[in-house]
Amino acid sequence: MKEFFNVETIERVLSHAPSFSPVDTETVPLAECLGRVLAEEVYSDVDIPDFNRSTMDGFAVKASSTFGASEANPAYLNVQGQINMGVRPDFSIGHGEVARIATGGMLPDGADSVIMVEHTDTLDDTTIEAYRSVAPGLAACGKTEITVFRRPMVGIISTGDEVVPVDQVPGEGQIRDINTQALSGQVLEAGGVPVVFGIVKDSRDDLMEKCRRALELTDMVMISGGSSVGARDFTVEVLDALPDTEILVHGISISPGKPTILARSGGKAFWGLPGHAVSAMVVFAVVVRPFLDRLCGLSELSRQFPVQAVLSRNMASAQGRVDYVRVRLFKERGVTMAEPILGKSGLINTMVKADGLIAIGMNTEGLDQGATVQVMPL
Repeated sequence: MKEFFNVETIERVLSHAPSFSPVDTETVPLAECLGRVLAEEVYSDVDIPDFNRSTMDGFAVKASSTFGASEANPAYLNVQGQINMGVRPDFSIGHGEVARIATGGMLPDGADSVIMVEHTDTLDDTTIEAYRSVAPGLAACGKTEITVFRRPMVGIISTGDEVVPVDQVPGEGQIRDINTQALSGQVLEAGGVPVVFGIVKDSRDDLMEKCRRALELTDMVMISGGSSVGARDFTVEVLDALPDTEILVHGISISPGKPTILARSGGKAFWGLPGHAVSAMVVFAVVVRPFLDRLCGLSELSRQFPVQAVLSRNMASAQGRVDYVRVRLFKERGVTMAEPILGKSGLINTMVKADGLIAIGMNTEGLDQGATVQVMPL
């Protein structure tokens, strides 16, 4: 068993992701393939048509610019111009860009989809909001079924004598099981299927049985709680006793979330996440999500692009770890600003208020007001 808190860098932890294999594939009807990851090349047996043509009024776009867009979390896209009918566009579309297009118009280079105008709002002459994601054309290829990667099954276990179900009124010293709900939502958003195994009290035998069952039925397992130093925390002990299991990481130079465990058990990733809901959610977003992306069949380049913003105030940070700070995004004189959300690191309402996370490097003492930062969307 590894020595406690032999802290690893985030980069070192993420380097383990390629060693885990994607899940197997399945064939699904075309109508059910939105949001899925193709497992094979798709070829058309005819030209579709002899130029890429819009079938609706809207905005020509690169489909990847809209992935994850919703009414609660719209994609902000820059308008590059308007496409005239019967004329080849003399400009191209890059990531985060669109061009106005009418039905029958030719798509410019770089665009592979069209967002319906009904699914957008115009903010100004150069910016729109998109509320729906779009997928590049497949139906025109004559395909009725598509081979995609299966949605990975992710086991979720909560631990602790103090944890009670969400429908139970907590007694003195007890807390509701926030983590199962929060982690399930993050798994769903990432394309996985959460499999809830419930709450396990601080019992080594009960936890061992639950872990064995989760490993048998799912593709990846997450335990929240039981990863820090404590007389009644059995996660490391259970992992050490499971067959064909190796603890790869115990401790990451990240705040919040330092006492995180990563193990490989029977070829599957097994995570011990902190008990604090905020810490567990941040660790999932920063570290666990890339491993789940790998299981889904996604490449590194498929991950969500960060949002560039300007920091609204100074932020201090301790050296020797990467601090992930929750921020709220807002517009000021046309500039996207990132405002740090203050409050104790364990407060769940700081995640509710946050639009994203910014990272302060481990060799940095802080960031100055006015600095340009990259915001990881939540």
